[in-house]
Amino acid sequence: MRQNPSFAMTDVGEIRRLIEHHPWVTLVSQTDSGLVASHYAIMLDDERDDLTIVGHVGKPDDAILGLGERELLVVVQGPHGYVTPRWYGDVPAVPTWNFVSAHLSGIPELLTPDENLRVLERLVARFEGDGDDARGLYTLPNDAAFVERLERGTVGFRLTPTHVTAKRKLSQNKTAEVVETVIAGLSMTNPELAAEMRRAADARVRP
Repeated sequence: MRQNPSFAMTDVGEIRRLIEHHPWVTLVSQTDSGLVASHYAIMLDDERDDLTIVGHVGKPDDAILGLGERELLVVVQGPHGYVTPRWYGDVPAVPTWNFVSAHLSGIPELLTPDENLRVLERLVARFEGDGDDARGLYTLPNDAAFVERLERGTVGFRLTPTHVTAKRKLSQNKTAEVVETVIAGLSMTNPELAAEMRRAADARVRP
């Protein structure tokens, strides 16, 4: 991802927020047969306060990706959407695409079966929520033997990235008036992106 200083996102807290809210990622690896990509949910490592992530892949994706043996690129895609030049006023302009995204890369560490089980349990708990009908990993009719068989079909990993590129392209190169017009327009068609633009705009004017 080409970086532009005007759009660079370098705050670790903001990148963690992006990962937390957009856990469905693309895993990319360069293999002897060419590039391969897989799609999985990941989480921040709850024992770290940096950009370390944990996750798992189903077998044989671990072998296909060369997990633990070669560099892995994790693409985190946040809110994104089309911006029409109509929102810029009566000036020469072309459309663009606003987005928030982060690329994390490094060689992941493979988890032990016990560590992988903990990650799997956290993952289920996170998305099931805490409602009365939430179904945890070990909730009956699941039992420990069933869950352990399930774990053996997966490979867990922990990645502390050695390289991070994060980008927040949200019309920072436009005037405050145009930004407000874009936010208003997106509020009708893409409220998540509009909210991200509002957050970024408010942060820029905050003393």
